[in-house]
Amino acid sequence: MIIEMRSKSQITVPHEVVTKLNLNEGDRFEIIVKGGVIFLIPVAVYPKSYVAALEEAATETAEAYKHGKIPVFDTPEDLLTFLHSEAYE
Repeated sequence: MIIEMRSKSQITVPHEVVTKLNLNEGDRFEIIVKGGVIFLIPVAVYPKSYVAALEEAATETAEAYKHGKIPVFDTPEDLLTFLHSEAYE
């Protein structure tokens, strides 16, 4: 598929691509140029406070796992059973 660059260096992403990737107005992209090829990668942008909270939760989870406080589950069903059990409360 061939598209054309317009004034102000703008391009239009074809509707077929927008639909296939479920893109919406306001979505953001990272642009990478590598070997003469342009890559547009859809990205999600979150507030720093949200990212910090996720990092903290990941660290706490890793520590709990290290100390045997979080079991390993063989199936998603085993995880759900644990989450609904009194052991998790």
